[in-house]
Amino acid sequence: MSQQAPGPVQHKRSRREQARTAGMVVLAVLITLFAVLNVETVKVNWIFGTGEAPLIIVILVSLLVGIVLTYLVDRRTSRRR
Repeated sequence: MSQQAPGPVQHKRSRREQARTAGMVVLAVLITLFAVLNVETVKVNWIFGTGEAPLIIVILVSLLVGIVLTYLVDRRTSRRR
């Protein structure tokens, strides 16, 4: 008796998974367009001096700082409960 290895499992995606994937693709395209359109250099007043940086870097750094601060505040308030 020979046993055959099982073939690839056919998994049909639900409409919810398809919508999520489509949403992620649209979001990726919008983020890419946003980055491409904001490449000019701008003057930035940092805490410890001034300098020049591409606008997209300034926006991304601000976004990351906001995400980290939100995470830390949320974590702190969930500990108090």
